[in-house]
Amino acid sequence: MKLRFPRLRGRRLAATAAAAVVLAGGGTWAVASGAGGDPPVHREDRFMPMPEAPGGSGSVRIDTSFFTAGGTGRRPAVLLAHGFGGSKDDLRGQAEELARSGYAVLTWSARGFGRSTGRIGLNDPDHEVADVSRLLDWLATRPEVELDGDKDPKVGIAGGSYGGAIALLAAGHDKRVDAIAPQVTYWNLADALFPSGVFKKLWTGIFFTSGSAAPGPVTGGKAGAAQGGGAQASPSAALGCGRFEKQLCEMYERVAVAGKPDAQARELLERRSPSAVAGRIKVPTLFFQGRTDSLFPLDHADAAAGAIGRNGAPVAVDWIAGGHDSGIGETDRTLSRTRAWFDRYLKGDESADTGPAFRVSRTGGIDTTDGKAQLRGASGERYPGLRNDPRTVALSGRRQTFANPPGAAPPAISAVPGVGAAASQLSGLGLGLSLDFPGQYARFDSARLDEGVRVTGSPAVKVNVASDTGEAVLFAKVYDVGPNGQQVLPAQLVAPVRVTDAKGGRTVELRLPAIDHTFESGHRMRLVLAATDLGYASPAAPATYGVSLEGGLSVPTAPDVRTASAALPWWTWGLPLGGAVVAAVLLLTGRRRVTAPAPDPALAGVPLQITGLSKRYAKSADRYAVRDLSFRVERGQVLGLLGPNGAGKTTTLRMLMGLIRPDGGEVRVFGQAVRPGAQVLSRVGAFVEGAGFLPHLSGRANLDLYWQATGRPAEDAHLDEALDIAGLGPALERAVRTYSQGMRQRLAIAQAMLGLPDLLILDEPTNGLDPPQIREMREVMIRYAAAGRTVIVSSHLLSEVEQTCSHLVVMDRGRLVTAGPVADIVGSGDTLLVGVEGEVSEVTAEKVAALPGVASAVRAEDGLLVRLDGTSAPQLLAELVRLEVPVARVGPHRRLEDAFLTLIGGPA
Repeated sequence: MKLRFPRLRGRRLAATAAAAVVLAGGGTWAVASGAGGDPPVHREDRFMPMPEAPGGSGSVRIDTSFFTAGGTGRRPAVLLAHGFGGSKDDLRGQAEELARSGYAVLTWSARGFGRSTGRIGLNDPDHEVADVSRLLDWLATRPEVELDGDKDPKVGIAGGSYGGAIALLAAGHDKRVDAIAPQVTYWNLADALFPSGVFKKLWTGIFFTSGSAAPGPVTGGKAGAAQGGGAQASPSAALGCGRFEKQLCEMYERVAVAGKPDAQARELLERRSPSAVAGRIKVPTLFFQGRTDSLFPLDHADAAAGAIGRNGAPVAVDWIAGGHDSGIGETDRTLSRTRAWFDRYLKGDESADTGPAFRVSRTGGIDTTDGKAQLRGASGERYPGLRNDPRTVALSGRRQTFANPPGAAPPAISAVPGVGAAASQLSGLGLGLSLDFPGQYARFDSARLDEGVRVTGSPAVKVNVASDTGEAVLFAKVYDVGPNGQQVLPAQLVAPVRVTDAKGGRTVELRLPAIDHTFESGHRMRLVLAATDLGYASPAAPATYGVSLEGGLSVPTAPDVRTASAALPWWTWGLPLGGAVVAAVLLLTGRRRVTAPAPDPALAGVPLQITGLSKRYAKSADRYAVRDLSFRVERGQVLGLLGPNGAGKTTTLRMLMGLIRPDGGEVRVFGQAVRPGAQVLSRVGAFVEGAGFLPHLSGRANLDLYWQATGRPAEDAHLDEALDIAGLGPALERAVRTYSQGMRQRLAIAQAMLGLPDLLILDEPTNGLDPPQIREMREVMIRYAAAGRTVIVSSHLLSEVEQTCSHLVVMDRGRLVTAGPVADIVGSGDTLLVGVEGEVSEVTAEKVAALPGVASAVRAEDGLLVRLDGTSAPQLLAELVRLEVPVARVGPHRRLEDAFLTLIGGPA
């Protein structure tokens, strides 16, 4: 059946009907109080009857709300359209804001949504689009609305997703529309759901399931309410066809069962697409499209901008952060720009800043205060399109053969609606999730890039494809591969293509997903052609594909698109200003900055020398955390730093790393005095008081980010050696939040060893490790020092220290107790183990400790540990007999644990 479009010459009759609606529609008035000094917003709710079908007798009710604020004069009108699965209620906040800005705003729930009746026609020109024309008729009767002519309101339309398409369609079908601002929407719905002849089964299934059964949001979060849906519809929808028109249900069932679209399905959707009226959209258009959107990707905005621009209308294109996959963001900015667009083209305000012809939101890192991605805008004076200023990147790889598995399972993974939201966002930061199964894809790599390349647009490549069945369905994508081999799929996007007549081989040009992504210097580009993808339908029958390259990868660039400087938060100028004030005060009070001491050439080969080190904290002014500490560490040593809790070990390590300043003395590393940020600290690797990791990232990604933060070349990281030490295996690719304490500990040690530092400092490195892992860690430290480097270990596991360390420094109450080789301290003649018959009392231990020439006496499991300080073993024995201590034997002590207890004079 040929569909008939509504004729504009029927406006007079429609206007008469609209007037009747005003009288009989049962409108309800409401007043919304203004915030602060803003004028109150008046809202009128009413149901408007519309013909169910052109020329038919039935009718449907469309639920509407009309918003105005301040004054009684006429003003331009704006229609706000909701997204699929939404309703007019989603748009109330935006409507009130536009009303306060001087517009008359009308929102409505489309057929089949909210409290409106009727069936969903996917923006059928005879139904939903005709409804918009009747809404314009009604606006023309309102005394608040400015008119361009008889029955012709001055009006703009804005909407997201489903609502964005109705804005485009209305502009093509009704010449009264003066400006539009569609967002994250489609140009050709057939191309969106059947791209290159491949059925986008996951997204299409979401559409028809949500419309056929109990309804719910299709696009969620803050964006859904504003631009893409996320509202509630009638809960009375029945199963089966539900709220959809019957022919749409039949089309979906037919395509879903076949696994691929037919010509009739394409024709049905194309008739309901803005592309069907491309030559008739001649109004100023501001197009917002999401960068992470596998439902309506960037090429839809590109096609729309090209068509409308050729009609002579002003066009601006804005690639925003997010999309249907990851939540549509930047709501406040897009609303502000939409308002400026309407100010210019509806109010005629020549001073309104409508923004650049092209803008793209780029990820600029993570805000550490809230964990959100930071965005920076880049703009150009013209829209570059998707094939601007291309350069060719050579790819390598011979002809490859791979399989489409029976049932197309298991499928590769790229974008997954909803589930893939976090991955889509992180892909802009050099992270993300994707999966290709061995034997189901071909891969072609570039050489390492000599310089970074910002790809803005849609890459292309020519390949020769052969299939033993004569047909191939391929999914093309370009990965960003880092120096460590980790690959990231920009925006999680993939381009499907169906290749026919391929039994003898056929050369085709593949248009890959449009992206805005920087491939950094030292990275590779990787072209992958996969046989399956979770979001799409692949042939169920097994097949064998062969693919070879017919040239390099053509990547578009946009050199004229410049990234704006990031806005400076107050503290970037406030803190320096405050620092200048403090500096001035210090100068005025006669204080001088202390310069770092000159390097000591005599110590250039000494990893560490501490001299007279002292530190008191402000809340413990009467007690030193460290006092007059001096010791030296040489190359090849594994030094154990021992002491009870509160001995000052951690304070010493923090001063060693420049984290806190000593009150006295100095620390020199390879002859350089240590100060915060000292260059010599680049030769120090440390793990003190636990490492901080981003829990949602993998272990490998955390190590990559840590090394990138150092600013040193990737090849200097020696990542493979560090990963061998960590021994995490496949867990390295899992999120750190899934790690056990032992796994986190090993990852932290690997992080400390990145770059193979000359001086490695480990604080309790064996915490959380099981006995085999402890043994492995012991061997790692010994081997590490044996290579000419130095390791300092602080630990409470004295048995491990005894087996691992070559030298010891023992501290107690901030002071040095002893330092030297482990063998000397453990086996020194000044420590004796006195075996006794029976149990030794505390009183007896105190009597022995009080003897002349005895430094300490501590009860032990087999008797007494006695440290001599001037007396000899025979003299001690005589005194023990005099004290009637039942001595069974006397000999030198050989255990570090007992020697440690003796040195500090009691239990740790």
